[in-house]
Amino acid sequence: MSLQIYDTMTRRKNAFVPRRPGEVSMYVCGPTVYDVPHLGHGRTALSYDMIRRYLEWAGFAVTVASNVTDIDDKIVARAQRERRSESAVAAEFTVAYDCEMERLGVLPPHSRPHATQFISQMIELIGELRSAGAAYEVAGKGVYFAVESAPGYGELAGRTLEQLAIDAGARVDVDPDKRSPLDFALWKASRPGEPRWPTPWGEGRPGWHTECVAMSLSALGQGFDMHGGGDDLIFPHHQNEWAQVTATGKTFARYWVHSAMVTLGGEKMAKSQGNYTHLAEAIDAVGARAVRLLVLQTHYRRAMEMGPAALEAARSGVRRLDAFARRCAQAGIQLEADAVRRRPDIERGLGNGLDLDAVSAFAAAMDDDFSTPSALDVVFRLVRSANTAFDAAARGEAAVSARTALCLLAVLGLSFGADADPQHPAGELADTEVEALIARRAAARAARDFDTADRMRDELAAAGIVISDGHDGATWHRG
Repeated sequence: MSLQIYDTMTRRKNAFVPRRPGEVSMYVCGPTVYDVPHLGHGRTALSYDMIRRYLEWAGFAVTVASNVTDIDDKIVARAQRERRSESAVAAEFTVAYDCEMERLGVLPPHSRPHATQFISQMIELIGELRSAGAAYEVAGKGVYFAVESAPGYGELAGRTLEQLAIDAGARVDVDPDKRSPLDFALWKASRPGEPRWPTPWGEGRPGWHTECVAMSLSALGQGFDMHGGGDDLIFPHHQNEWAQVTATGKTFARYWVHSAMVTLGGEKMAKSQGNYTHLAEAIDAVGARAVRLLVLQTHYRRAMEMGPAALEAARSGVRRLDAFARRCAQAGIQLEADAVRRRPDIERGLGNGLDLDAVSAFAAAMDDDFSTPSALDVVFRLVRSANTAFDAAARGEAAVSARTALCLLAVLGLSFGADADPQHPAGELADTEVEALIARRAAARAARDFDTADRMRDELAAAGIVISDGHDGATWHRG
């Protein structure tokens, strides 16, 4: 295989060469558990679940570590506002996050460090930074990292130190006790009513950027393969992680991978924008498979729309897959989950009953920086091919295409059929959905976009809808 991954540090696609042959170590920044998860959390988790699943299918032994930030300014603020402990707040919203990840089918990480369990490692790291002259203490406030001690600071963010300093200096909340506006807190001196731990420089709690360094290196060791997270973490969080490791002389992530943000109505999803939408609401409304399909339809590095219309369109896509599964069942074609085989097995000749050209096209798409839109296009071409074969009574050809589609969808964590999502069972297309598809087909025909028109007809056929074209337009009935 020739997997190419876009590396944020180099700003180009690079051939993936793991730390150890045949193994992949991946650290994904997890949630700060002060509230219920939103759609952005779902998009991020599904993106890295997709990457993990593909790497495993490709033959790698993958180890994933993903942290829980259970001590943070926002957690402290909520605990004080609600007059309960920080641990109680963190525990409640860790459970809420885990619940939605389970519903989405996100595979659990192999290692799940919690920040409060790694305080001693953070204290040791800060001690190393102080010994290296990269950190300094401000009485009564804590310990700060001196960014000028990290040559190349700003490279991950794509900015020079001078550019970043100008931006930071323009802020009105810069601490005058810091040597540079860019310097950041490694350890925060304790305040009344806040959790605290003893250190050589006084009681307090860790800074966010220090937490992930200690947890990632403890879980995966130096030079681990991939560090992932949303692209809103590139600066300052990931840049500041990199700076600390660099200042200690250790090696950090070989590849920096970042997924893009979610938009609602074209606006970045955020509480400050008033469009903060709970992930649970989306899953309740359209089902977990529709949420996953919608995420996969956009490349992980591109911002994506996850508003009601987009979610509903994805649900229609899932229903069409389910209708296709019913057509296969009616033809006596069994689509078994155990038909899924890993890529090395297929390449060794164990791909009997699969369309090997389609498997190769799917792998080529995914090897190009995990291009799920192109990979899904391969899958839906297989569905269309199967429907064409059904129409021609070529059951054997239909079976090959159908089984290959099932195999490749499973690589992406998707399934179809009546039992695929108990909460949102497969059902017939509603009349309004049929009419909408027929209208789209008519518009495509009028524009002489016959590929799209044929695809609409295939989707309707997969749902058991028979169309008759006449002078007055198309009529339909259920087959």
